[in-house]
Amino acid sequence: MTTPAPPAVDSPAPTDASKSAPPESRRPRTPWTLQRRLILTVVSIVSLILVLVSIVTSAVLGRVLEGNVDDRLATLGTSALSMPPGFPGANATAYQILEAGRQEPGFLLALQGADGMTTGAVVDDETLGVSRLNAAQVERIMDAATGGISTVNVGGGLGDYRIITVRNSATNETVGAFGLPLEDVQQTIASLLTAIALLTAGGLVLLGVATAWTIRRGLRPLHAVADTASRVARQPLDQGAVTILERVPEAQADDRTEIGRVGAALNTLLDHVDASLDARQRNEERMRRFVADASHELRTPLASIRGYSELSLRDRTLSETSEQSLQRIQAQSLRMTGIVEDLLLLARLDEGQELVYGTSDLSRLVVEAVGDAQVAAPDHAWSIEVGDEPVLIAGDTARLHQVVANLLANARTHTPAGTHVTASVVREGSDAVVRVHDDGPGIDPALQAELFERFSRGDTSRARQTGGSGLGLSIVRAIVEAHDGTITMRSAPGDTEFEVRLPAKPRDPED
Repeated sequence: MTTPAPPAVDSPAPTDASKSAPPESRRPRTPWTLQRRLILTVVSIVSLILVLVSIVTSAVLGRVLEGNVDDRLATLGTSALSMPPGFPGANATAYQILEAGRQEPGFLLALQGADGMTTGAVVDDETLGVSRLNAAQVERIMDAATGGISTVNVGGGLGDYRIITVRNSATNETVGAFGLPLEDVQQTIASLLTAIALLTAGGLVLLGVATAWTIRRGLRPLHAVADTASRVARQPLDQGAVTILERVPEAQADDRTEIGRVGAALNTLLDHVDASLDARQRNEERMRRFVADASHELRTPLASIRGYSELSLRDRTLSETSEQSLQRIQAQSLRMTGIVEDLLLLARLDEGQELVYGTSDLSRLVVEAVGDAQVAAPDHAWSIEVGDEPVLIAGDTARLHQVVANLLANARTHTPAGTHVTASVVREGSDAVVRVHDDGPGIDPALQAELFERFSRGDTSRARQTGGSGLGLSIVRAIVEAHDGTITMRSAPGDTEFEVRLPAKPRDPED
Protein backbone atom coordinates (compact mmCIF):
# COMPACT_ATOMS: atom_id res chain seq x y z
CA MET A 1 0.00 0.00 0.00
CA THR A 2 1.44 3.32 -1.05
CA THR A 3 0.76 6.59 0.66
CA PRO A 4 -0.13 9.47 -1.66
CA ALA A 5 2.38 12.29 -1.70
CA PRO A 6 1.28 15.55 -0.11
CA PRO A 7 0.31 18.28 -2.53
CA ALA A 8 3.13 20.59 -3.60
CA VAL A 9 3.03 24.07 -2.16
CA ASP A 10 4.48 26.88 -4.27
CA SER A 11 6.80 29.12 -2.33
CA PRO A 12 6.01 32.80 -2.69
CA ALA A 13 8.10 34.50 -5.32
CA PRO A 14 10.46 37.13 -3.98
CA THR A 15 9.17 40.62 -4.38
CA ASP A 16 11.10 43.43 -6.11
CA ALA A 17 11.66 45.04 -2.75
CA SER A 18 13.26 41.91 -1.35
CA LYS A 19 15.45 41.59 -4.43
CA SER A 20 16.65 45.14 -4.34
CA ALA A 21 17.06 45.39 -0.58
CA PRO A 22 20.77 45.12 0.23
CA PRO A 23 21.76 42.81 3.08
CA GLU A 24 22.31 44.56 6.38
CA SER A 25 25.75 43.03 6.71
CA ARG A 26 26.92 44.59 3.45
CA ARG A 27 28.44 47.88 4.42
CA PRO A 28 30.83 50.06 2.47
CA ARG A 29 34.41 49.35 3.42
CA THR A 30 36.45 52.25 4.74
CA PRO A 31 39.24 52.93 2.25
CA TRP A 32 42.79 52.78 3.55
CA THR A 33 44.95 55.86 3.40
CA LEU A 34 48.13 55.91 1.35
CA GLN A 35 50.19 56.25 4.54
CA ARG A 36 48.63 53.14 6.08
CA ARG A 37 49.14 51.13 2.88
CA LEU A 38 52.79 52.14 2.60
CA ILE A 39 53.52 51.33 6.25
CA LEU A 40 51.75 47.96 6.03
CA THR A 41 53.54 47.09 2.78
CA VAL A 42 57.01 47.99 4.10
CA VAL A 43 56.51 46.20 7.43
CA SER A 44 55.04 43.12 5.73
CA ILE A 45 57.89 42.79 3.24
CA VAL A 46 60.56 43.28 5.91
CA SER A 47 58.77 40.78 8.20
CA LEU A 48 58.66 38.21 5.42
CA ILE A 49 62.37 38.71 4.68
CA LEU A 50 63.28 38.35 8.37
CA VAL A 51 61.18 35.21 8.73
CA LEU A 52 62.81 33.65 5.68
CA VAL A 53 66.27 34.61 6.97
CA SER A 54 65.43 33.05 10.35
CA ILE A 55 64.24 29.83 8.74
CA VAL A 56 67.28 29.56 6.48
CA THR A 57 69.69 30.48 9.31
CA SER A 58 68.21 27.92 11.71
CA ALA A 59 68.22 25.24 9.01
CA VAL A 60 71.85 25.89 8.07
CA LEU A 61 72.94 26.12 11.69
CA GLY A 62 71.07 22.89 12.52
CA ARG A 63 72.85 21.06 9.70
CA VAL A 64 76.21 22.36 10.86
CA LEU A 65 75.60 21.36 14.46
CA GLU A 66 74.30 17.94 13.41
CA GLY A 67 77.45 17.50 11.30
CA ASN A 68 79.54 18.22 14.39
CA VAL A 69 77.58 15.62 16.32
CA ASP A 70 78.14 13.11 13.52
CA ASP A 71 81.89 13.75 13.58
CA ARG A 72 81.95 13.25 17.33
CA LEU A 73 79.97 10.01 16.92
CA ALA A 74 82.52 8.65 14.46
CA THR A 75 85.28 9.33 16.95
CA LEU A 76 83.47 8.10 20.05
CA GLY A 77 82.19 4.93 18.43
CA THR A 78 85.64 3.40 18.00
CA SER A 79 86.59 3.90 21.62
CA ALA A 80 83.22 2.73 22.83
CA LEU A 81 83.46 -0.64 21.09
CA SER A 82 87.10 -1.37 21.94
CA MET A 83 87.34 -3.96 24.70
CA PRO A 84 89.85 -3.51 27.52
CA PRO A 85 92.15 -6.50 28.40
CA GLY A 86 90.42 -9.13 30.50
CA PHE A 87 86.94 -7.89 29.49
CA PRO A 88 84.13 -10.47 29.27
CA GLY A 89 83.53 -12.18 25.90
CA ALA A 90 81.38 -11.31 22.91
CA ASN A 91 78.12 -11.55 24.90
CA ALA A 92 78.96 -8.47 26.97
CA THR A 93 75.99 -6.17 27.36
CA ALA A 94 75.86 -2.51 26.41
CA TYR A 95 75.75 -1.68 30.10
CA GLN A 96 79.00 -3.56 30.74
CA ILE A 97 80.73 -1.89 27.79
CA LEU A 98 79.76 1.62 28.97
CA GLU A 99 80.72 0.75 32.52
CA ALA A 100 84.17 -0.31 31.32
CA GLY A 101 84.78 2.79 29.21
CA ARG A 102 84.88 6.49 29.83
CA GLN A 103 82.22 8.07 27.58
CA GLU A 104 80.95 11.63 27.57
CA PRO A 105 77.58 12.53 29.12
CA GLY A 106 74.54 11.44 27.08
CA PHE A 107 76.34 8.76 25.08
CA LEU A 108 73.98 5.89 24.20
CA LEU A 109 74.72 2.33 23.14
CA ALA A 110 72.45 -0.56 22.05
CA LEU A 111 73.90 -4.03 21.22
CA GLN A 112 72.59 -7.39 20.15
CA GLY A 113 74.59 -10.24 21.72
CA ALA A 114 75.40 -13.64 20.27
CA ASP A 115 72.44 -15.10 22.11
CA GLY A 116 70.09 -12.71 20.26
CA MET A 117 69.35 -10.56 23.30
CA THR A 118 69.47 -6.78 22.70
CA THR A 119 70.56 -4.48 25.50
CA GLY A 120 70.97 -0.72 25.76
CA ALA A 121 72.47 1.79 28.15
CA VAL A 122 73.09 5.52 28.35
CA VAL A 123 75.55 7.69 30.26
CA ASP A 124 73.76 10.06 32.63
CA ASP A 125 74.35 13.77 31.96
CA GLU A 126 74.74 14.80 35.60
CA THR A 127 76.20 11.82 37.50
CA LEU A 128 78.08 10.30 34.52
CA GLY A 129 76.73 6.97 35.70
CA VAL A 130 75.41 4.35 33.32
CA SER A 131 71.66 3.61 33.14
CA ARG A 132 70.01 0.73 31.39
CA LEU A 133 67.41 1.36 28.68
CA ASN A 134 64.12 -0.44 28.76
CA ALA A 135 62.98 -2.79 26.02
CA ALA A 136 60.77 -0.18 24.29
CA GLN A 137 63.61 2.31 24.07
CA VAL A 138 66.01 -0.34 22.73
CA GLU A 139 63.40 -1.41 20.17
CA ARG A 140 63.04 2.17 18.91
CA ILE A 141 66.79 2.47 18.52
CA MET A 142 67.14 -0.83 16.66
CA ASP A 143 64.21 0.01 14.39
CA ALA A 144 65.91 3.32 13.43
CA ALA A 145 69.30 1.63 12.92
CA THR A 146 68.73 0.71 9.29
CA GLY A 147 72.12 1.89 8.08
CA GLY A 148 74.22 5.01 8.20
CA ILE A 149 73.32 7.93 10.43
CA SER A 150 69.74 8.75 11.43
CA THR A 151 67.75 10.59 14.07
CA VAL A 152 65.40 8.89 16.53
CA ASN A 153 63.32 9.95 19.50
CA VAL A 154 64.38 7.52 22.24
CA GLY A 155 61.62 8.51 24.64
CA GLY A 156 61.63 8.19 28.39
CA GLY A 157 62.75 11.80 28.77
CA LEU A 158 65.89 11.35 26.68
CA GLY A 159 64.59 13.19 23.63
CA ASP A 160 66.07 13.07 20.12
CA TYR A 161 69.35 11.24 19.41
CA ARG A 162 71.66 11.09 16.46
CA ILE A 163 72.67 7.41 16.02
CA ILE A 164 75.11 5.40 13.88
CA THR A 165 74.32 1.81 12.91
CA VAL A 166 76.86 -0.89 13.89
CA ARG A 167 77.09 -3.86 11.48
CA ASN A 168 78.84 -7.23 11.65
CA SER A 169 81.73 -7.04 9.21
CA ALA A 170 81.41 -10.71 8.34
CA THR A 171 77.63 -10.96 7.78
CA ASN A 172 76.79 -7.25 7.26
CA GLU A 173 73.95 -7.61 9.75
CA THR A 174 72.94 -4.85 12.15
CA VAL A 175 74.23 -5.71 15.60
CA GLY A 176 73.66 -2.41 17.36
CA ALA A 177 73.80 1.40 17.34
CA PHE A 178 75.33 4.18 19.34
CA GLY A 179 74.55 7.90 19.41
CA LEU A 180 74.70 11.31 21.01
CA PRO A 181 71.83 13.55 22.14
CA LEU A 182 70.61 16.48 20.01
CA GLU A 183 69.45 18.44 23.04
CA ASP A 184 72.33 20.91 22.81
CA VAL A 185 71.66 21.41 19.10
CA GLN A 186 67.95 22.02 19.70
CA GLN A 187 68.62 24.40 22.59
CA THR A 188 71.09 26.34 20.48
CA ILE A 189 68.60 26.66 17.63
CA ALA A 190 65.79 27.60 20.05
CA SER A 191 67.96 30.28 21.65
CA LEU A 192 68.86 31.59 18.20
CA LEU A 193 65.22 31.70 17.09
CA THR A 194 64.20 33.42 20.34
CA ALA A 195 66.89 36.06 19.90
CA ILE A 196 65.90 36.55 16.25
CA ALA A 197 62.21 36.83 17.21
CA LEU A 198 62.90 39.46 19.88
CA LEU A 199 65.21 41.42 17.60
CA THR A 200 62.71 41.13 14.76
CA ALA A 201 59.82 42.38 16.90
CA GLY A 202 61.83 45.31 18.18
CA GLY A 203 63.17 46.07 14.72
CA LEU A 204 59.67 45.98 13.19
CA VAL A 205 58.37 48.40 15.81
CA LEU A 206 61.29 50.72 15.16
CA LEU A 207 60.82 50.28 11.41
CA GLY A 208 57.10 51.06 11.66
CA VAL A 209 57.72 54.24 13.66
CA ALA A 210 60.52 55.38 11.35
CA THR A 211 58.49 54.55 8.23
CA ALA A 212 55.42 56.37 9.56
CA TRP A 213 57.48 59.45 10.39
CA THR A 214 59.22 59.40 7.02
CA ILE A 215 56.03 58.87 5.03
CA ARG A 216 54.13 61.49 7.02
CA ARG A 217 56.90 63.98 6.45
CA GLY A 218 57.11 63.06 2.78
CA LEU A 219 53.31 63.34 2.31
CA ARG A 220 53.07 66.68 4.12
CA PRO A 221 53.14 68.61 0.83
CA LEU A 222 50.39 66.36 -0.52
CA HIS A 223 48.26 67.08 2.56
CA ALA A 224 48.82 70.79 1.95
CA VAL A 225 47.66 70.35 -1.65
CA ALA A 226 44.55 68.44 -0.55
CA ASP A 227 43.70 71.02 2.14
CA THR A 228 44.08 73.87 -0.34
CA ALA A 229 41.90 72.09 -2.92
CA SER A 230 39.26 71.38 -0.25
CA ARG A 231 39.12 75.03 0.83
CA VAL A 232 38.80 76.16 -2.79
CA ALA A 233 36.07 73.55 -3.41
CA ARG A 234 34.01 75.03 -0.57
CA GLN A 235 34.03 78.49 -2.14
CA PRO A 236 30.95 79.48 -4.19
CA LEU A 237 32.32 80.11 -7.69
CA ASP A 238 29.16 80.10 -9.79
CA GLN A 239 28.21 83.77 -9.52
CA GLY A 240 29.26 87.14 -8.21
CA ALA A 241 32.71 88.60 -7.77
CA VAL A 242 34.96 85.74 -6.67
CA THR A 243 38.64 85.88 -5.76
CA ILE A 244 40.57 82.71 -4.97
CA LEU A 245 43.14 83.59 -2.34
CA GLU A 246 44.01 80.05 -1.33
CA ARG A 247 47.38 78.78 -2.50
CA VAL A 248 49.68 75.90 -1.60
CA PRO A 249 52.48 77.28 0.64
CA GLU A 250 55.74 77.82 -1.18
CA ALA A 251 57.53 75.41 1.15
CA GLN A 252 55.16 72.66 -0.01
CA ALA A 253 55.30 73.61 -3.70
CA ASP A 254 58.97 72.89 -4.39
CA ASP A 255 59.14 71.76 -8.02
CA ARG A 256 62.30 69.74 -7.31
CA THR A 257 60.13 66.96 -5.82
CA GLU A 258 57.27 64.99 -7.34
CA ILE A 259 54.64 66.13 -4.84
CA GLY A 260 56.05 69.66 -4.90
CA ARG A 261 55.42 69.78 -8.64
CA VAL A 262 51.77 68.86 -7.97
CA GLY A 263 51.50 71.79 -5.54
CA ALA A 264 53.16 74.16 -8.00
CA ALA A 265 50.84 72.98 -10.78
CA LEU A 266 47.82 73.51 -8.51
CA ASN A 267 48.97 77.07 -7.73
CA THR A 268 49.33 77.76 -11.45
CA LEU A 269 45.87 76.31 -12.09
CA LEU A 270 44.36 78.46 -9.33
CA ASP A 271 46.01 81.54 -10.84
CA HIS A 272 44.41 80.75 -14.20
CA VAL A 273 41.02 80.05 -12.61
CA ASP A 274 41.21 83.29 -10.62
CA ALA A 275 42.01 85.25 -13.79
CA SER A 276 39.14 83.50 -15.61
CA LEU A 277 36.70 84.33 -12.81
CA ASP A 278 37.76 87.96 -12.93
CA ALA A 279 37.23 87.99 -16.71
CA ARG A 280 33.84 86.31 -16.27
CA GLN A 281 32.81 88.87 -13.66
CA ARG A 282 33.85 91.75 -15.90
CA ASN A 283 31.89 90.25 -18.80
CA GLU A 284 28.83 89.76 -16.59
CA GLU A 285 29.00 93.33 -15.34
CA ARG A 286 29.45 94.58 -18.90
CA MET A 287 26.48 92.51 -20.01
CA ARG A 288 24.34 93.75 -17.13
CA ARG A 289 25.18 97.35 -17.97
CA PHE A 290 24.42 96.68 -21.60
CA VAL A 291 21.05 95.06 -20.81
CA ALA A 292 20.15 97.84 -18.37
CA ASP A 293 21.20 100.58 -20.78
CA ALA A 294 19.51 98.90 -23.74
CA SER A 295 16.31 98.32 -21.78
CA HIS A 296 16.33 101.89 -20.56
CA GLU A 297 16.91 103.26 -24.06
CA LEU A 298 14.21 101.06 -25.59
CA ARG A 299 11.53 102.30 -23.21
CA THR A 300 11.31 105.70 -24.89
CA PRO A 301 10.87 104.53 -28.52
CA LEU A 302 8.44 101.85 -27.40
CA ALA A 303 6.41 104.43 -25.53
CA SER A 304 6.45 106.58 -28.66
CA ILE A 305 5.29 103.71 -30.84
CA ARG A 306 2.48 102.93 -28.44
CA GLY A 307 1.49 106.59 -28.22
CA TYR A 308 1.47 107.15 -31.98
CA SER A 309 -0.51 103.96 -32.50
CA GLU A 310 -3.12 105.08 -29.96
CA LEU A 311 -3.27 108.51 -31.57
CA SER A 312 -3.65 107.01 -35.04
CA LEU A 313 -6.45 104.74 -33.88
CA ARG A 314 -8.51 107.81 -33.01
CA ASP A 315 -8.70 108.69 -36.69
CA ARG A 316 -12.17 107.60 -37.85
CA THR A 317 -11.19 107.74 -41.51
CA LEU A 318 -8.90 104.69 -41.26
CA SER A 319 -9.70 101.65 -43.30
CA GLU A 320 -10.39 98.36 -41.57
CA THR A 321 -7.00 96.94 -42.63
CA SER A 322 -5.11 99.97 -41.33
CA GLU A 323 -6.97 99.87 -38.04
CA GLN A 324 -6.14 96.16 -37.55
CA SER A 325 -2.50 96.82 -38.35
CA LEU A 326 -2.31 99.66 -35.83
CA GLN A 327 -3.95 97.46 -33.19
CA ARG A 328 -1.36 94.74 -33.80
CA ILE A 329 1.41 97.35 -33.58
CA GLN A 330 0.01 98.57 -30.27
CA ALA A 331 -0.32 95.02 -28.87
CA GLN A 332 3.21 94.03 -29.86
CA SER A 333 4.63 97.29 -28.50
CA LEU A 334 2.94 96.56 -25.18
CA ARG A 335 4.39 93.03 -25.17
CA MET A 336 7.86 94.28 -26.02
CA THR A 337 7.55 96.95 -23.34
CA GLY A 338 6.81 94.22 -20.78
CA ILE A 339 9.87 92.22 -21.87
CA VAL A 340 12.06 95.33 -21.69
CA GLU A 341 10.73 96.15 -18.23
CA ASP A 342 11.45 92.59 -17.06
CA LEU A 343 15.01 92.73 -18.43
CA LEU A 344 15.59 96.08 -16.78
CA LEU A 345 14.25 94.73 -13.47
CA LEU A 346 16.55 91.70 -13.64
CA ALA A 347 19.57 93.88 -14.45
CA ARG A 348 18.83 96.18 -11.51
CA LEU A 349 18.26 93.26 -9.16
CA ASP A 350 21.61 91.79 -10.22
CA GLU A 351 23.22 95.10 -9.27
CA GLY A 352 21.53 95.09 -5.87
CA GLN A 353 19.13 97.90 -6.74
CA GLU A 354 15.37 98.27 -7.20
CA LEU A 355 14.24 97.07 -3.72
CA VAL A 356 12.47 99.47 -1.37
CA TYR A 357 12.03 97.88 2.04
CA GLY A 358 8.96 98.40 4.15
CA THR A 359 6.49 96.42 6.24
CA SER A 360 4.90 93.76 3.99
CA ASP A 361 1.82 91.73 4.87
CA LEU A 362 2.24 88.47 2.98
CA SER A 363 -1.28 87.32 3.85
CA ARG A 364 -2.77 90.38 2.22
CA LEU A 365 -0.49 90.05 -0.81
CA VAL A 366 -1.65 86.48 -1.41
CA VAL A 367 -5.33 87.38 -1.01
CA GLU A 368 -5.05 90.24 -3.51
CA ALA A 369 -3.02 88.19 -5.99
CA VAL A 370 -5.50 85.30 -5.89
CA GLY A 371 -8.37 87.76 -6.39
CA ASP A 372 -6.68 89.11 -9.52
CA ALA A 373 -6.02 85.56 -10.77
CA GLN A 374 -9.72 84.63 -10.35
CA VAL A 375 -10.69 87.45 -12.66
CA ALA A 376 -8.00 86.53 -15.21
CA ALA A 377 -8.83 82.80 -15.20
CA PRO A 378 -12.39 82.10 -14.02
CA ASP A 379 -12.18 78.58 -15.50
CA HIS A 380 -9.71 77.54 -12.74
CA ALA A 381 -10.61 76.71 -9.14
CA TRP A 382 -8.79 79.05 -6.74
CA SER A 383 -8.46 78.75 -2.97
CA ILE A 384 -6.55 80.54 -0.20
CA GLU A 385 -5.13 79.20 3.05
CA VAL A 386 -4.06 81.95 5.45
CA GLY A 387 -4.17 82.25 9.20
CA ASP A 388 -6.07 84.70 11.32
CA GLU A 389 -2.91 86.61 12.19
CA PRO A 390 -1.16 88.49 9.36
CA VAL A 391 2.32 87.33 8.39
CA LEU A 392 4.40 90.52 8.43
CA ILE A 393 8.00 90.82 7.28
CA ALA A 394 10.30 93.58 6.14
CA GLY A 395 10.49 93.59 2.34
CA ASP A 396 9.58 95.32 -0.89
CA THR A 397 5.80 94.97 -1.05
CA ALA A 398 5.52 95.63 -4.77
CA ARG A 399 8.17 93.10 -5.68
CA LEU A 400 6.81 90.46 -3.29
CA HIS A 401 3.39 90.96 -4.87
CA GLN A 402 5.05 90.39 -8.22
CA VAL A 403 6.49 87.11 -6.91
CA VAL A 404 3.07 85.76 -5.91
CA ALA A 405 1.42 87.07 -9.08
CA ASN A 406 4.03 85.43 -11.31
CA LEU A 407 3.67 82.08 -9.52
CA LEU A 408 -0.13 82.20 -9.89
CA ALA A 409 0.18 83.26 -13.53
CA ASN A 410 2.54 80.36 -14.14
CA ALA A 411 -0.02 77.94 -12.64
CA ARG A 412 -2.83 79.54 -14.65
CA THR A 413 -0.98 79.50 -17.96
CA HIS A 414 0.44 75.98 -17.90
CA THR A 415 -2.53 74.04 -16.50
CA PRO A 416 -5.81 73.18 -18.22
CA ALA A 417 -9.22 74.57 -17.27
CA GLY A 418 -10.66 73.11 -14.09
CA THR A 419 -7.29 72.84 -12.34
CA HIS A 420 -7.41 73.57 -8.63
CA VAL A 421 -4.79 76.10 -7.48
CA THR A 422 -4.14 76.75 -3.77
CA ALA A 423 -2.06 79.62 -2.35
CA SER A 424 -1.08 79.50 1.31
CA VAL A 425 0.94 81.55 3.79
CA VAL A 426 2.33 80.21 7.08
CA ARG A 427 5.02 81.12 9.54
CA GLU A 428 7.36 78.20 10.28
CA GLY A 429 9.79 78.99 13.05
CA SER A 430 11.74 82.04 11.98
CA ASP A 431 10.66 81.82 8.32
CA ALA A 432 7.67 83.07 6.42
CA VAL A 433 6.60 80.51 3.82
CA VAL A 434 4.42 81.09 0.74
CA ARG A 435 3.28 78.02 -1.22
CA VAL A 436 1.43 77.78 -4.55
CA HIS A 437 0.08 74.29 -5.27
CA ASP A 438 -1.87 72.93 -8.24
CA ASP A 439 -3.14 69.52 -9.31
CA GLY A 440 -2.30 70.02 -12.98
CA PRO A 441 -0.34 67.67 -15.25
CA GLY A 442 3.01 68.61 -13.72
CA ILE A 443 6.26 69.92 -15.16
CA ASP A 444 8.37 67.98 -17.62
CA PRO A 445 11.32 66.46 -15.68
CA ALA A 446 13.70 67.54 -18.46
CA LEU A 447 12.69 71.16 -17.83
CA GLN A 448 12.81 71.16 -14.03
CA ALA A 449 16.61 71.58 -13.78
CA GLU A 450 16.54 74.88 -15.70
CA LEU A 451 13.08 76.07 -14.77
CA PHE A 452 14.32 79.26 -13.06
CA GLU A 453 16.80 80.18 -15.79
CA ARG A 454 16.12 83.20 -17.97
CA PHE A 455 14.10 82.60 -21.15
CA SER A 456 13.36 79.06 -20.02
CA ARG A 457 10.06 77.87 -21.47
CA GLY A 458 8.27 74.57 -21.71
CA ASP A 459 6.65 75.64 -25.00
CA THR A 460 9.33 76.19 -27.64
CA SER A 461 6.86 77.94 -29.96
CA ARG A 462 6.88 80.99 -27.63
CA ALA A 463 3.27 81.72 -28.52
CA ARG A 464 1.69 84.28 -26.28
CA GLN A 465 -1.31 82.05 -25.68
CA THR A 466 0.81 79.31 -24.06
CA GLY A 467 3.22 81.41 -22.06
CA GLY A 468 5.18 84.61 -21.68
CA SER A 469 8.77 85.44 -22.51
CA GLY A 470 10.29 82.91 -20.11
CA LEU A 471 11.39 85.57 -17.62
CA GLY A 472 8.63 85.19 -15.02
CA LEU A 473 10.21 82.52 -12.82
CA SER A 474 13.71 83.97 -13.20
CA ILE A 475 12.31 87.29 -11.90
CA VAL A 476 10.70 85.41 -9.01
CA ARG A 477 14.01 83.81 -8.05
CA ALA A 478 15.90 87.11 -8.38
CA ILE A 479 13.43 88.93 -6.12
CA VAL A 480 13.38 86.12 -3.54
CA GLU A 481 17.18 85.90 -3.43
CA ALA A 482 17.39 89.68 -3.15
CA HIS A 483 15.34 89.27 0.05
CA ASP A 484 17.83 86.59 1.24
CA GLY A 485 15.20 83.91 0.70
CA THR A 486 14.98 80.65 -1.24
CA ILE A 487 12.53 79.19 -3.73
CA THR A 488 12.10 75.49 -4.39
CA MET A 489 9.86 73.41 -6.60
CA ARG A 490 8.65 69.83 -6.67
CA SER A 491 6.45 68.44 -9.39
CA ALA A 492 4.70 65.21 -10.26
CA PRO A 493 1.55 64.54 -12.27
CA GLY A 494 -1.31 65.94 -10.20
CA ASP A 495 0.98 67.49 -7.56
CA THR A 496 3.10 70.59 -8.31
CA GLU A 497 4.16 73.02 -5.61
CA PHE A 498 6.37 76.12 -5.50
CA GLU A 499 7.64 77.14 -2.07
CA VAL A 500 9.04 80.59 -1.24
CA ARG A 501 10.82 80.76 2.11
CA LEU A 502 11.78 84.22 3.38
CA PRO A 503 13.90 84.72 6.51
CA ALA A 504 12.30 86.36 9.52
CA LYS A 505 13.02 90.06 9.77
CA PRO A 506 11.71 92.76 12.09
CA ARG A 507 8.24 93.94 11.26
CA ASP A 508 9.51 97.47 11.42
CA PRO A 509 12.25 97.86 8.77
CA GLU A 510 13.87 100.66 10.78
CA ASP A 511 14.63 98.14 13.54
